Amino acid sequence: MSRPDRRAALAMAALVLVAVVIATLPTPNGLSREGQRVLAVVVLAVGLWSTAAVPPGVTGLVVVAALTLSGGVPSLAVALSGFADPVAYFLLGVLTIGLAVSKSGLAGRVARLSLRRSGGRPRALYGQMLLAFPVLTLLLPSATTRTAILVHVYEEALTLSDVPRGAPLGKAIMLALNSVNRLASTVLLTGGITPIVAAGLIGEVSWGHWFILMSVPYAALLAAGALLIYAQYRGGFEGELVLPPPREHASAWSPAEVRTLLITMGAALLWLTDAFHHLHPAVPALLAWICFLSPGIGVLTWSEFERGLGWANLFVLAASLSLAHAIIRSGAGAWLAAFLLGMAPSLAAHPMLLVLALLLACAGVRLLIPNITGYLALTIPVAMSLGSAAGLNPMVCGLVAMIAGDAVLYYPAQSASSLVVYERGHLTAPEIFRFGLWMTLVGFVVVLVVAIPYWTLVGSPLVVTPPGGAPAR
Repeated sequence: MSRPDRRAALAMAALVLVAVVIATLPTPNGLSREGQRVLAVVVLAVGLWSTAAVPPGVTGLVVVAALTLSGGVPSLAVALSGFADPVAYFLLGVLTIGLAVSKSGLAGRVARLSLRRSGGRPRALYGQMLLAFPVLTLLLPSATTRTAILVHVYEEALTLSDVPRGAPLGKAIMLALNSVNRLASTVLLTGGITPIVAAGLIGEVSWGHWFILMSVPYAALLAAGALLIYAQYRGGFEGELVLPPPREHASAWSPAEVRTLLITMGAALLWLTDAFHHLHPAVPALLAWICFLSPGIGVLTWSEFERGLGWANLFVLAASLSLAHAIIRSGAGAWLAAFLLGMAPSLAAHPMLLVLALLLACAGVRLLIPNITGYLALTIPVAMSLGSAAGLNPMVCGLVAMIAGDAVLYYPAQSASSLVVYERGHLTAPEIFRFGLWMTLVGFVVVLVVAIPYWTLVGSPLVVTPPGGAPAR
């Protein structure tokens, strides 16, 4: 056995031992026995996903088996519930869109255009990509869809420029796609599952009001994350890129490119008009999937789809959804959120310290809960209740909890868009985890220094009732 294999085996054995110890300890007050076993599986899964001791897809299967064998869920069918979730099939659909964009030649066309416009300057190429995130959000609100397309475009650009796999520039671009691209979506109320779920939990928030509240804090998060990536991989931005020679007849669009663009824009149109037809986002993705694989319409064969999909994504996402369902079903998540956030009321007389404690507690919850929907469903109600009891604006406390979880990714299973990038092999799990820790700090600073003062200016102050006093006038 090689040294890396020995390290991986030891890491897995240690994590299994920790999980067994957690599952067999006396059950804390307020936590069910099933909830304790689910939390043990959570610790095992988080450890395996963040260390990559085994392939991510294998960890997904470990989660299903561990939930069943430990008694954390009542049956194997419940442990497999994530595989029946529409989100898993949404991911399959958008991955197919990305494959079609690459196979049709559309990714290569956009990559060549980006390289020409950058003039061979790595900084310009990186800046173009960052500026494209908010613009493309208006056309493709889903970060997963944008990532599935852009990852092929920028892989092609790096290949055309002779940038080797694992080079700092490639890692910087892929880390931005992995962690920063998602942030552009939350600015829009229709930008994905995070704003939709958060707004539903917080209360009635209009599209315009949400945009006003989120635009400045998330612009700060996006800019800070982009600068952090640049500083981490600044060596990759030196020198010039190799520009590919001009292609003959480059302006002529192939029939495959035209069909790919029309199918993709059709799906985007359905996503943008969901307020009228109320279709689940997975439906347009599945329709695009069908079109791309249909003879005479699509550009992919079934064998090309099977080879290029990256099936580990499905196992990781579905298993993380199963784990989220188990966390909520067993009451483990509510207990964990209440335990961590329950320490905050002692700081009620100091609003900013209370917000800091809220951020720290939410970061701990986010680390252990892979699914953003489960995280939001557990933390936002508790955060709003704590804020109300302390005389703070419940909506602001709910938004603080959302940002604390949305700004960070500690391992790929926490985001479908992250899985799309991670499966391409440019980034390691420890690299994603380290950047997640940095973004935790960035998120704290943005909330305390940017978001709360800004929300006060736009009519949503943090303090609405002085502790022990009457409502502020």
